[in-house]
Amino acid sequence: MRYDSLQTGLYSLRANKLFELTVVSVILLSALVIGAKTYSISPTFMVLVGWLDIAITVFFLLEISFRFMGEPRKWRFFNNPWNLFDTIIVVVSLIPVEDSELALIGRLIRIFRVLRMVSIVPELRLLLNSLLKAMPQLGYVILLMFIIFYIYAAVGASFFAEINPSLWQDISISMLTLFRVMTFEDWTDVMYEVMEVYGYAWVYFLSFIFLTTFAFLNMVIGIVVNVMENEHSKEREAEAIANGDVTLDDLKQELAEIKALLRK
Repeated sequence: MRYDSLQTGLYSLRANKLFELTVVSVILLSALVIGAKTYSISPTFMVLVGWLDIAITVFFLLEISFRFMGEPRKWRFFNNPWNLFDTIIVVVSLIPVEDSELALIGRLIRIFRVLRMVSIVPELRLLLNSLLKAMPQLGYVILLMFIIFYIYAAVGASFFAEINPSLWQDISISMLTLFRVMTFEDWTDVMYEVMEVYGYAWVYFLSFIFLTTFAFLNMVIGIVVNVMENEHSKEREAEAIANGDVTLDDLKQELAEIKALLRK
Protein backbone atom coordinates (compact mmCIF):
# COMPACT_ATOMS: atom_id res chain seq x y z
CA MET A 1 0.00 0.00 0.00
CA ARG A 2 2.81 2.37 0.90
CA TYR A 3 4.61 1.48 -2.35
CA ASP A 4 1.44 2.19 -4.36
CA SER A 5 1.13 5.63 -2.82
CA LEU A 6 4.82 6.29 -3.51
CA GLN A 7 4.40 5.18 -7.11
CA THR A 8 1.35 7.40 -7.53
CA GLY A 9 3.25 10.35 -6.08
CA LEU A 10 6.21 9.80 -8.41
CA TYR A 11 3.89 9.41 -11.39
CA SER A 12 2.29 12.74 -10.53
CA LEU A 13 5.73 14.28 -9.98
CA ARG A 14 7.05 13.42 -13.42
CA ALA A 15 3.97 15.04 -15.01
CA ASN A 16 4.40 18.16 -12.85
CA LYS A 17 5.26 21.28 -14.86
CA LEU A 18 7.55 22.61 -12.13
CA PHE A 19 9.50 19.34 -12.08
CA GLU A 20 9.74 19.40 -15.88
CA LEU A 21 10.98 23.00 -15.77
CA THR A 22 13.58 21.99 -13.17
CA VAL A 23 14.87 19.18 -15.38
CA VAL A 24 15.08 21.53 -18.37
CA SER A 25 16.99 24.06 -16.24
CA VAL A 26 19.49 21.39 -15.13
CA ILE A 27 19.98 20.30 -18.75
CA LEU A 28 20.75 23.91 -19.69
CA LEU A 29 23.13 24.12 -16.73
CA SER A 30 24.80 20.94 -17.96
CA ALA A 31 25.27 22.57 -21.37
CA LEU A 32 26.90 25.59 -19.71
CA VAL A 33 29.22 23.32 -17.72
CA ILE A 34 30.28 21.57 -20.93
CA GLY A 35 30.96 24.93 -22.54
CA ALA A 36 32.93 26.16 -19.51
CA LYS A 37 35.31 23.20 -19.78
CA THR A 38 36.37 24.32 -23.25
CA TYR A 39 37.87 27.55 -21.88
CA SER A 40 41.17 28.09 -20.12
CA ILE A 41 39.97 28.65 -16.56
CA SER A 42 41.66 28.69 -13.19
CA PRO A 43 42.22 25.37 -11.35
CA THR A 44 39.92 26.51 -8.52
CA PHE A 45 37.08 27.21 -10.91
CA MET A 46 37.76 23.91 -12.71
CA VAL A 47 37.33 22.05 -9.41
CA LEU A 48 34.01 23.84 -8.90
CA VAL A 49 32.91 22.90 -12.41
CA GLY A 50 33.88 19.28 -11.70
CA TRP A 51 31.77 19.14 -8.53
CA LEU A 52 28.91 20.78 -10.40
CA ASP A 53 29.17 18.14 -13.11
CA ILE A 54 28.95 15.41 -10.45
CA ALA A 55 25.88 17.07 -8.92
CA ILE A 56 24.21 17.23 -12.34
CA THR A 57 24.96 13.54 -12.95
CA VAL A 58 23.44 12.60 -9.58
CA PHE A 59 20.36 14.71 -10.33
CA PHE A 60 19.88 12.96 -13.68
CA LEU A 61 20.25 9.58 -11.96
CA LEU A 62 17.57 10.47 -9.40
CA GLU A 63 15.31 11.91 -12.09
CA ILE A 64 15.44 8.79 -14.29
CA SER A 65 14.94 6.62 -11.19
CA PHE A 66 11.84 8.62 -10.19
CA ARG A 67 10.44 8.28 -13.69
CA PHE A 68 11.05 4.52 -13.67
CA MET A 69 9.56 4.03 -10.19
CA GLY A 70 6.56 6.16 -11.15
CA GLU A 71 5.79 4.01 -14.18
CA PRO A 72 2.79 1.77 -13.36
CA ARG A 73 3.95 -0.90 -15.81
CA LYS A 74 7.69 -1.18 -15.46
CA TRP A 75 8.18 -3.41 -18.51
CA ARG A 76 6.73 -0.67 -20.73
CA PHE A 77 9.20 1.96 -19.55
CA PHE A 78 11.95 0.89 -21.93
CA ASN A 79 9.53 0.41 -24.81
CA ASN A 80 9.69 4.17 -25.17
CA PRO A 81 12.84 4.98 -27.22
CA TRP A 82 13.26 8.29 -25.39
CA ASN A 83 13.31 6.57 -22.00
CA LEU A 84 15.89 4.12 -23.32
CA PHE A 85 18.01 6.96 -24.69
CA ASP A 86 17.85 8.88 -21.39
CA THR A 87 18.77 5.77 -19.39
CA ILE A 88 21.79 4.97 -21.59
CA ILE A 89 23.08 8.55 -21.37
CA VAL A 90 22.68 8.65 -17.58
CA VAL A 91 24.19 5.22 -16.96
CA VAL A 92 27.20 5.82 -19.20
CA SER A 93 27.74 9.20 -17.50
CA LEU A 94 28.28 7.31 -14.23
CA ILE A 95 31.32 5.47 -15.57
CA PRO A 96 34.51 7.17 -14.25
CA VAL A 97 36.55 7.65 -17.43
CA GLU A 98 37.98 11.14 -16.89
CA ASP A 99 41.48 9.90 -16.01
CA SER A 100 41.59 6.99 -18.43
CA GLU A 101 42.08 6.44 -22.14
CA LEU A 102 38.30 6.69 -22.56
CA ALA A 103 38.20 10.29 -21.32
CA LEU A 104 37.22 11.54 -24.78
CA ILE A 105 34.26 9.15 -24.86
CA GLY A 106 33.21 10.34 -21.41
CA ARG A 107 33.23 13.95 -22.58
CA LEU A 108 31.21 13.03 -25.67
CA ILE A 109 28.60 11.28 -23.53
CA ARG A 110 28.29 14.37 -21.35
CA ILE A 111 27.84 16.48 -24.48
CA PHE A 112 24.99 14.23 -25.58
CA ARG A 113 23.24 14.93 -22.27
CA VAL A 114 22.10 18.18 -23.88
CA LEU A 115 20.02 16.06 -26.28
CA ARG A 116 17.88 15.09 -23.30
CA MET A 117 16.17 18.41 -23.88
CA VAL A 118 14.46 16.76 -26.84
CA SER A 119 13.13 13.88 -24.74
CA ILE A 120 11.84 16.21 -22.03
CA VAL A 121 10.12 18.91 -24.12
CA PRO A 122 7.12 17.44 -26.05
CA GLU A 123 7.30 20.09 -28.79
CA LEU A 124 10.90 19.17 -29.58
CA ARG A 125 9.97 15.47 -29.65
CA LEU A 126 7.22 16.26 -32.14
CA LEU A 127 9.63 18.17 -34.38
CA LEU A 128 12.22 15.39 -34.34
CA ASN A 129 9.64 12.63 -34.88
CA SER A 130 8.20 14.58 -37.82
CA LEU A 131 11.66 14.95 -39.34
CA LEU A 132 12.41 11.24 -38.94
CA LYS A 133 9.07 10.23 -40.47
CA ALA A 134 9.69 12.58 -43.39
CA MET A 135 13.06 10.97 -44.18
CA PRO A 136 11.67 8.29 -46.58
CA GLN A 137 10.03 10.98 -48.71
CA LEU A 138 13.01 13.29 -48.38
CA GLY A 139 15.25 10.45 -49.57
CA TYR A 140 13.76 10.59 -53.08
CA VAL A 141 14.12 14.36 -53.19
CA ILE A 142 17.77 14.07 -52.10
CA LEU A 143 18.37 11.39 -54.74
CA LEU A 144 16.91 13.59 -57.47
CA MET A 145 18.96 16.53 -56.19
CA PHE A 146 22.11 14.38 -56.34
CA ILE A 147 21.35 13.50 -59.97
CA ILE A 148 20.99 17.20 -60.83
CA PHE A 149 24.21 17.97 -58.96
CA TYR A 150 26.04 15.18 -60.79
CA ILE A 151 24.89 16.30 -64.23
CA TYR A 152 25.77 19.94 -63.65
CA ALA A 153 29.10 18.98 -62.05
CA ALA A 154 29.99 16.84 -65.08
CA VAL A 155 29.18 19.76 -67.38
CA GLY A 156 31.19 22.15 -65.23
CA ALA A 157 34.22 19.85 -65.07
CA SER A 158 34.11 19.35 -68.84
CA PHE A 159 33.90 23.02 -69.85
CA PHE A 160 35.26 25.10 -66.96
CA ALA A 161 38.25 23.06 -65.73
CA GLU A 162 40.73 25.09 -67.77
CA ILE A 163 39.34 28.38 -66.42
CA ASN A 164 39.88 27.57 -62.74
CA PRO A 165 41.13 24.05 -61.91
CA SER A 166 40.78 24.69 -58.17
CA LEU A 167 37.01 24.96 -58.68
CA TRP A 168 36.27 22.68 -61.65
CA GLN A 169 39.19 20.21 -61.85
CA ASP A 170 37.07 17.06 -61.51
CA ILE A 171 33.50 16.10 -60.81
CA SER A 172 33.88 15.89 -57.02
CA ILE A 173 35.44 19.37 -56.76
CA SER A 174 32.79 20.66 -59.17
CA MET A 175 30.06 19.34 -56.88
CA LEU A 176 31.62 21.21 -53.95
CA THR A 177 31.71 24.36 -56.08
CA LEU A 178 28.06 23.88 -57.01
CA PHE A 179 27.19 23.46 -53.34
CA ARG A 180 28.87 26.82 -52.78
CA VAL A 181 26.74 28.25 -55.58
CA MET A 182 23.56 26.73 -54.15
CA THR A 183 24.22 28.31 -50.74
CA PHE A 184 24.99 31.70 -52.39
CA GLU A 185 28.53 31.80 -50.94
CA ASP A 186 30.15 34.35 -53.32
CA TRP A 187 28.53 32.52 -56.21
CA THR A 188 28.58 35.59 -58.44
CA ASP A 189 32.39 35.58 -58.34
CA VAL A 190 32.36 32.03 -59.68
CA MET A 191 29.82 32.92 -62.38
CA TYR A 192 31.53 36.11 -63.58
CA GLU A 193 34.86 34.28 -63.81
CA VAL A 194 33.32 31.70 -66.12
CA MET A 195 31.37 34.33 -68.09
CA GLU A 196 34.64 35.97 -69.11
CA VAL A 197 35.21 32.92 -71.31
CA TYR A 198 31.65 31.66 -71.89
CA GLY A 199 29.31 34.64 -72.14
CA TYR A 200 26.14 32.57 -71.82
CA ALA A 201 27.34 30.68 -68.72
CA TRP A 202 24.77 32.61 -66.66
CA VAL A 203 22.15 30.21 -68.03
CA TYR A 204 24.06 27.32 -66.47
CA PHE A 205 24.26 28.95 -63.04
CA LEU A 206 20.76 30.44 -62.91
CA SER A 207 19.09 27.22 -64.03
CA PHE A 208 21.06 25.28 -61.41
CA ILE A 209 20.07 27.73 -58.65
CA PHE A 210 16.43 27.60 -59.72
CA LEU A 211 16.34 23.80 -59.64
CA THR A 212 18.21 23.30 -56.39
CA THR A 213 17.79 26.34 -54.16
CA PHE A 214 14.21 27.22 -55.08
CA ALA A 215 12.48 24.09 -56.38
CA PHE A 216 14.06 21.37 -54.23
CA LEU A 217 14.21 23.49 -51.08
CA ASN A 218 10.50 24.23 -51.34
CA MET A 219 9.82 20.54 -51.89
CA VAL A 220 11.74 19.66 -48.72
CA ILE A 221 9.88 22.32 -46.71
CA GLY A 222 6.54 21.14 -48.08
CA ILE A 223 7.22 17.51 -47.13
CA VAL A 224 8.33 18.38 -43.60
CA VAL A 225 5.37 20.73 -43.02
CA ASN A 226 2.92 18.10 -44.31
CA VAL A 227 4.33 15.45 -41.97
CA MET A 228 4.23 17.87 -39.05
CA GLU A 229 0.57 18.65 -39.72
CA ASN A 230 -0.22 14.94 -39.75
CA GLU A 231 1.63 14.48 -36.46
CA HIS A 232 -0.24 17.41 -34.92
CA SER A 233 -3.60 15.95 -36.01
CA LYS A 234 -2.68 12.54 -34.57
CA GLU A 235 -1.69 14.18 -31.30
CA ARG A 236 -4.96 16.11 -31.13
CA GLU A 237 -6.94 12.93 -31.81
CA ALA A 238 -5.01 11.10 -29.09
CA GLU A 239 -5.79 13.90 -26.62
CA ALA A 240 -9.46 13.81 -27.65
CA ILE A 241 -9.60 10.07 -27.05
CA ALA A 242 -7.89 10.49 -23.67
CA ASN A 243 -10.40 13.19 -22.69
CA GLY A 244 -13.37 11.18 -23.92
CA ASP A 245 -14.21 13.64 -26.71
CA VAL A 246 -15.47 12.74 -30.15
CA THR A 247 -12.66 12.43 -32.71
CA LEU A 248 -12.70 13.18 -36.41
CA ASP A 249 -12.77 9.47 -37.24
CA ASP A 250 -15.88 9.07 -35.09
CA LEU A 251 -17.61 11.86 -36.99
CA LYS A 252 -16.64 10.28 -40.31
CA GLN A 253 -17.97 6.93 -39.17
CA GLU A 254 -21.25 8.46 -38.00
CA LEU A 255 -21.59 10.33 -41.30
CA ALA A 256 -21.01 7.09 -43.24
CA GLU A 257 -23.67 5.33 -41.16
CA ILE A 258 -26.16 8.13 -41.85
CA LYS A 259 -25.45 7.90 -45.59
CA ALA A 260 -25.94 4.13 -45.47
CA LEU A 261 -29.33 4.57 -43.73
CA LEU A 262 -30.47 7.16 -46.30
CA ARG A 263 -29.58 4.84 -49.15
CA LYS A 264 -31.82 2.14 -47.66
